[in-house]
Amino acid sequence: MENIITSENAEKIYSEIKDLPIIDYHCHLSPKEIYENKVFGNIGEMWLAGDHYKWRLMRFYGVDEKYITGNAPMKEKFLKFAEVVSTAYGNPIQDWCELELDEVFGIKKRLCKENAEDIWNEANEKIEKDRLCPKKIFEMFGVEYVATTDDPCDSLEYHRLIKKEEKIKTKVVPTFRVDNLLVFGDNYTDYLKKLGDVSGIEINSLDSFENAVKTRMDFFILHGCKFSDVGIQGFPNVISDKKSAEEAFLKIINKKPLAAKEAEGLQGYLFVFLGEEYAKRNMIMQLHLGAKRNSNSKMLASIGKDSGFDCVGKPLDINSVTNVLDKMYSDGLLPAAVVYTLNPTMYYELITMCGAFPGAVIGVPWWFCDHKKGIFELFETFSALGHIGALFGMLTDSRSFLSYVRHGYFRMILAEYLGRYGSDKDVVKTAKNLSYFNAVDRIKK
Repeated sequence: MENIITSENAEKIYSEIKDLPIIDYHCHLSPKEIYENKVFGNIGEMWLAGDHYKWRLMRFYGVDEKYITGNAPMKEKFLKFAEVVSTAYGNPIQDWCELELDEVFGIKKRLCKENAEDIWNEANEKIEKDRLCPKKIFEMFGVEYVATTDDPCDSLEYHRLIKKEEKIKTKVVPTFRVDNLLVFGDNYTDYLKKLGDVSGIEINSLDSFENAVKTRMDFFILHGCKFSDVGIQGFPNVISDKKSAEEAFLKIINKKPLAAKEAEGLQGYLFVFLGEEYAKRNMIMQLHLGAKRNSNSKMLASIGKDSGFDCVGKPLDINSVTNVLDKMYSDGLLPAAVVYTLNPTMYYELITMCGAFPGAVIGVPWWFCDHKKGIFELFETFSALGHIGALFGMLTDSRSFLSYVRHGYFRMILAEYLGRYGSDKDVVKTAKNLSYFNAVDRIKK
């Protein structure tokens, strides 16, 4: 792996933060898999079963889909991946894999075509001998807190079981992910029926819908929820008043055509409604902006979403996001907010926007931006426009249990960046805050 830390200051800072516990306040791990806590079958299952970062890398290299999401044996998929990652120079996946082999399996080699068979066998022997499972991975990396991503209609069955049986010391809580509340697709009325069933409220008006959503919010909070999240494509330019929103909502219920502006206005109204309800409950609102979802319609139909076919979207109109936050603040109900962008050309706009609203901060580099260059870019831009000490800290945003090495990767880059300013107690304190304590403090508020 490329030597990220290049100065004595950075070495000193990293030594102070590398072993701090991990707060993973946004990820896509399966609560069911956490609860069942099964020993992993093999390294291919741990690496390739649901990690669309690696899937995309293989597609870039021209690997046939049968070795990615197809029905090829897992060992064959692993061997193909080894061939790909060995020459993926400059891609963070190469670094992450090297860290995972070292820290989880004790294998101090870079995976390549020539040693893939040996590493497959050595890693699988380690899995079997040490009975590697989600609980052991959490313990290995010192993971204190995990916030999964959950639909408002989710029963949270596995969160309840995790808490009840106390088999895992890591605190596992749900996140209130509202995409399905805000996208009025062909199946939206079916979703409303499901929401009504789980909330015990018949949804026949905007008011009853809002009551159902609030009921589910409170249910999530009872199970430890502290965060909300949304990651839909685009952002509304219009915020309807209550009357217009009610009219649009009734059209949806009655399956009547809805004009684009009506839908956009209703979506804007609901963004404000949700944010104000978060504020009442002291929930932290996460906004994931700038993604272009499901670009390949053929692959969406054959494989499904979240399979590696999203991409960076065009910059959003900053006025749209500002207007939503401004409406919440004007009403006296602005929640703490973490605003991420997949398109880094929006950093100047979003960082300065966050500076205009109390409790709002830019999120750490997300998805296509969470490599060395992208993390440095965020640090430098945020330092120039805001205060580096305000950043919330690192998260995995991952479906892979091994992705906790990314916290170490982030901490190396953070140490290298802050090392420019020395290694005295204030610099080290800032590094500790961005690695751990800022997230802890926000969660406890």
